[in-house]
Amino acid sequence: MIDENRPIFQQIKEWVEEDILDEALKEGDKLPSTNELAKFYKINPATARKGIQALVDEGLIFKRRGIGMFVAEGAKKKLMAKRKEEFFTEFVKPLVKEAKRIGMERNELSELLSKGVDEE
Repeated sequence: MIDENRPIFQQIKEWVEEDILDEALKEGDKLPSTNELAKFYKINPATARKGIQALVDEGLIFKRRGIGMFVAEGAKKKLMAKRKEEFFTEFVKPLVKEAKRIGMERNELSELLSKGVDEE
């Protein structure tokens, strides 16, 4: 389950983000404790805490002292906006660059995108 080629705390962060996007965790839901995450993934609790803290820093989850961590209001919306920007940067820009390089016109690219959506 853990990819040894990437920082584990980053993977913890991404797993929680995926759960928020997939609505396995909804606004106001309590997250497992860092100790529970550490036990489940067989990692150091400090590593789990680092992943969770990254989510706190982004405003996706919040702490209630003595109670635990909870999904923040608007977390899914923030994540979706972030992912759309990443999608644009990682996929759309290179796609457009390659389309221009091979002389593809805007309407041809649009038709291919429509075809791709229709085939899904």
